[in-house]
Amino acid sequence: MAPRILIFGTGSIGAIYTYIFSRAVTEANVFAVCRSNYAAASSQGFTINSSLFGQNIKSHPQVVKTVDEAVRKSNGKPFDYIIVTAKAIPSTPSLPEQIAPAVSKDTTIALVQNGIGIEDIYSSKFPENPLLSCVVYMPASQTSPGTVKHGEVELLHIGTYPASSPHKSSAENFASVLRSGGGTAKVHDDIQIERWNKLLVNAAWNPICALSRSRDVQFMHSSDSATDVIKQVMSEIASVAQASGYPEINQAKIDHQISRAKARSLPGVEPSMLADALAGRNMEVDAIVGNTLRIAEEKGVKTPLLTAIYALTKGLDASFDRARESKGP
Repeated sequence: MAPRILIFGTGSIGAIYTYIFSRAVTEANVFAVCRSNYAAASSQGFTINSSLFGQNIKSHPQVVKTVDEAVRKSNGKPFDYIIVTAKAIPSTPSLPEQIAPAVSKDTTIALVQNGIGIEDIYSSKFPENPLLSCVVYMPASQTSPGTVKHGEVELLHIGTYPASSPHKSSAENFASVLRSGGGTAKVHDDIQIERWNKLLVNAAWNPICALSRSRDVQFMHSSDSATDVIKQVMSEIASVAQASGYPEINQAKIDHQISRAKARSLPGVEPSMLADALAGRNMEVDAIVGNTLRIAEEKGVKTPLLTAIYALTKGLDASFDRARESKGP
């Protein structure tokens, strides 16, 4: 029997995965929980313009507004996989509480989210379920509600949480389903090395670009000291990673990432926090930066630049809340 899949938080990344998993298990078995794009997706499905998969691709999963609605539409049949692609932003109720109605004893939960140290709220809520921590590389954005532009990269790194979990077969099975739909997956014994690899970039560029209202190359061209600031922030992140047992996050990795940014032409890449800041949306400040600082404190690592950046970015994030409150309901 084909697996039943629930994608929670179906923005640009989630929309691409609705297409991939629909190819693997049929559209009838893929349920997509949508919010801001619900009206468009429920009436027209998703339209994907991808340099990898093709142009004007139509994807028509079972579009729902809530997890409860997905459970009702599934006629009591359990979900084999819940894929969380919602941003890792604190909420009430929490994200684990929101997906709980769809979690059965055999459900595998896959977290396709940014940041570090994001897994514990799920493992404490669902201690018996297979929990997969995933790192995605997929340049995608919604150009309009339900319409997604996707570049040429699609790769999902997958590993159990914790690394010592007895559910290694769940990671392999999930990767197999993804590959059968045309996706690309790599399974790791310890996924955290991939989380730190991505965090080296995300925790540096995301908040700095959001604060400066600049893409990465624009920021590097903004002053003589800009590139040195990025290097110093990356060095602090690398120190936290090394104190956490990941010596692979080192100066060579920093130099490689800086050289990649320097090779890009203006204006450069728009990180997700910059896109959110320009739209007045809340950002993944704590998942990406705050959790890094928490780990740094636990390990006794000094991070003065990252601490200052965190405080400033939290202030910016709070300003979006005030702006919405001033507008009223």
